Amino acid sequence: METEPLKILGTLENGRVKPASFSISASCHRVPVLDGHTEAVWVRFSEEVSVDEVKNAFKNFRSELKTPFAPEKPLILREEPDRPQPRLDRDAGSGMSVSIGRIRASSGGGSSGARRRGGSEVKYIVLGHNTIRGAAGASILNAELLVERKYV
Repeated sequence: METEPLKILGTLENGRVKPASFSISASCHRVPVLDGHTEAVWVRFSEEVSVDEVKNAFKNFRSELKTPFAPEKPLILREEPDRPQPRLDRDAGSGMSVSIGRIRASSGGGSSGARRRGGSEVKYIVLGHNTIRGAAGASILNAELLVERKYV
């Protein structure tokens, strides 16, 4: 959870992956949930970013991938104060969409440091179906993308 996203979001330089230049801190916990992975995400921006700007970015995101298994809306913004929840939201977009909610300004931790540096901090909850969107669905999307781009 701390190293792989940096590789995925990094760049390819001289035939090698150069990891992204930001840091990730993560802690993983097993809980008795049938399907769905839930993440509590906290993001420190280098510039001032409002909660509404973050919500609009998620709400307006559209994927360019137009393959049979790709969801029409890969990100679904939930405005209810208690969402997303695994049993209620894991099957969004036939299990291929990721639900995001409880977006709010961070009021603790390092927020004063971010403000001193001119940035802001936002936290939110993310939920995805661990098998449909996870391993199985990601494999299908990767295969569809390879076919679409004529690599296969």
